Parts: sequence; C-alpha cells; structure tokens
Amino acid sequence: MRRALPILFAGLCAMWISAVAVEAQDPTAPDTGPQATIPVGGNAVPDAEIAGRISAILAAVPGFDGVAFEISGGVVTLSGSVAEAAASDRIEGIVRRIEGVVTVNNAVEASTVVSERLTPGLLRIEDRLRQTLAVLPLLAIAVVVFLAISGTGWLLTSGRVIFDRISPNPFIADIFRQVVRIAFVFGGIVVALDLLGATALLGTLLGAAGIIGLAVGFGVRDTIENFVASVMLSVRQPFAPNDLVQIDGELGHVVRLTSRATVLISPDGNHVRIPNGIVFKSKIINFSREPQRRFEFDLGVDAASDLAAARATGLDALERLEFVLNDPRAEAWVEHVGDFAVVIRFTGWIDQRYTNFATARGEAIRITKLALEAGGVELPEPGYRVQIERRLRRGATAATPLPAGSAPVAAETAAAAAPKTDTIERKVAADRRNDPETDLLDPEAPSNG
Repeated sequence: MRRALPILFAGLCAMWISAVAVEAQDPTAPDTGPQATIPVGGNAVPDAEIAGRISAILAAVPGFDGVAFEISGGVVTLSGSVAEAAASDRIEGIVRRIEGVVTVNNAVEASTVVSERLTPGLLRIEDRLRQTLAVLPLLAIAVVVFLAISGTGWLLTSGRVIFDRISPNPFIADIFRQVVRIAFVFGGIVVALDLLGATALLGTLLGAAGIIGLAVGFGVRDTIENFVASVMLSVRQPFAPNDLVQIDGELGHVVRLTSRATVLISPDGNHVRIPNGIVFKSKIINFSREPQRRFEFDLGVDAASDLAAARATGLDALERLEFVLNDPRAEAWVEHVGDFAVVIRFTGWIDQRYTNFATARGEAIRITKLALEAGGVELPEPGYRVQIERRLRRGATAATPLPAGSAPVAAETAAAAAPKTDTIERKVAADRRNDPETDLLDPEAPSNG
C-alpha cells in the first residue's frame, strides 16, 4: 500500500488540475485578456439602453433582488448583497456580456444574514428531492433491469458443464466463469445507466476505477504475479501429486498446487509452501518423472595401489547388488588425484519405483568399501607429520609415547537390499485427503514440462 499511495495522490492531483483548468475557462470569469475597441460617437450604446437591459435581467433572474447598479459612460458599478458569493461572480459575468458595457466594478457582497444564506441551500435540497421523487419509478425500472441481467449471468455461470468443455483445466474454467459473470454485471450497469440517461457517469466511474486499479495493482503486484503464475502452472502441469521435485533449492514431494503457492513435504516431513511466482521462474528438477535414476559416490584409494584392480573390484561389487540395474550399467573411473589419495568415482542406476535412492546409495558405498578392503586395497586417511621439540630439565626423562590406536573393527561383508520406503508418500496422501484446499494439479493430465 505504500507504493499505491503516491499513485493515488498523483491521480487526485491530476483531477484537481483539470478542475482548475475548467474553472479558468468559465465564461463568467472576469476578462483579463486584450479588450475590444471601445466604440464612441454614434456607435456607442446609450447608457439608458444598457440600464434598461440590466434592470430587466435583475428582475427576471431570481436571487438578484438585493443588487443595485449605476452606469456612467458604459461603466457599470454593481452594489448590494446576494445570498452566495458565487452569485456575485455570476451577475458580473452576465453584465459584461451586455453590448456597450465598457467594464464592471463589482461591489456586490455575500449576505451575512443566516436566513438569507440558508434559503438557496434549502431550495436546492427541495429541488433535488423533487427530482429524486420524479425519477424514482425510472430508477426502480433500472434496478430491476440490472438485477435481471446480473441474475441471468449468475444462472448461466452456475453450471460447470459448459466451461469444463471449453477448458478441461478446472482452474482455467473457473476463471472463464468469473469473467462471464463480471461481463453480465457490467452490461447490467451500462443498460441501467442508459435508462436513467446517465451514461456520462459511466466514463467517470471507469476513470476512477482505472486510477484505483492502477494503485491497487502496484500494491498487490506480488499477489497478481502469483495468480498469473498459478494459471500458467495449472496449464503446463510440470509435476504431479507425490512427485519428488527440487524447486528453488527446496527438495520435497508435491502435495498440491493452489492459486497462491505450491505445497511440498520435505524428506524431514515438514510442509514447505513456495509462492507460485517463484516456482514459475525457478529451475524445477523432477526426480520422479523418469523412474531410472543414477547415484554416484567417490572413494579414495592409496596412490601405490593398483588402480585398475581397485576400479574392477569396486565395480564388480556394485554390479552384484540386487537393486543396481544392469541397463544402464554401473561405471567407475579415476576422477582426480588428491593430496592423500587417488579418488575413484563409482556410479550406478536404480529404479525409483522399487528402491529408495538415499538408502541405495548408502548401501552401495558400504558394500564397495568393504569389497575394496577385502581385496587388499587401502583407503588411506589424511596423514600429517607433527614434530615436537621439548627441552628437558636436569634430571627429567623423555615422555613415554602414546600407545598406538586399536586395530580397526572387522567390517560386515554381507550385502543388503535397499527397499523403497513409503513414509513420505503416505504423508502426502493423508494431507491431500484431509486438507479441503483446492488442488490445481490433475494426476491424469499430460505433463508439458
């Protein structure tokens, strides 16, 4: 709203400047520009004729009873009092338009008598009440016509069959329904104003609505962006319910797509809501779209080891795992030479429909490590040489060195399967079943990526 206030203020200022410009063009305002030539001799209008014309005008126009005037050589001096200050400017403008008037000295003042000041206002109120009563039948007809047109639109848009045929996407179909409903309401307003003879008011309303819409649009820009993104995502369907995706760095299973955000359940079981504006602009990694997925890990072996034998031993251990696919085959290669070891990278493929990715990767690391150790390949740890210099006092002896660490515990050698767990899937299903929030995802809709 802080962004909207300056826009709204600028619009009001523009309307005020326009009103001032219109007022400056008022024909009743005093003339300040160049004046016409003042006639003399036989071409000059006699003061008597001018006085007669002014008297007739003052007698014919109500509200000028208290105005007096004097005229000399075409110069008219107005005096007296009127009920409102605007009436003083009005009589001056009328007198200036009379032929032969050279200039006008306006000394007319607004009356300070309370009863005289209230009379014009009361008369206007009375006139407006009378006009309102006169137009009430027509107003009632206009209201009935508006309700009839709006009600027809409401009835036509209540059913979903027509709009579901236009768009199979329920979210887009609902937008079509709202657009048609608003069109009928707008049409009812136009017809009602036309019956009342107030179509000019429609332009004023549209102008005010435009300014307010601009201000509100700046204020709720993020909301509008999320709504448009929701429309695009519901059409594209880049993921389905329960898909494992990574969006803007957030990993989780898709619960639903709403009109504002995409809801995920993270591997930790937490709900994550990502605004659809971010989802639409971010890179989406869908791990569930393709059932086959590759895992990889690195193991460092001693530089003095037979690298070809180490590679073959680890690869053979991977290929014998039940959950590792034969096609595509597992692979291994020397990745780089590190400070303390030579790093070999191992890769394998699993079927995510039956195997849990994290469990499979962890089990593959364990089995490959055990196979390398059983084959005599050393997996060194980082080593450092620390030199300690100590000065011995007289009579002291050198410290006894610390005992060496215990021998490593024997490792298991049995391979284990890595079955897929359905904990998160069950959470997703329960959330979709129990939460009444509208879901824009269609599990059976084709994906456009």
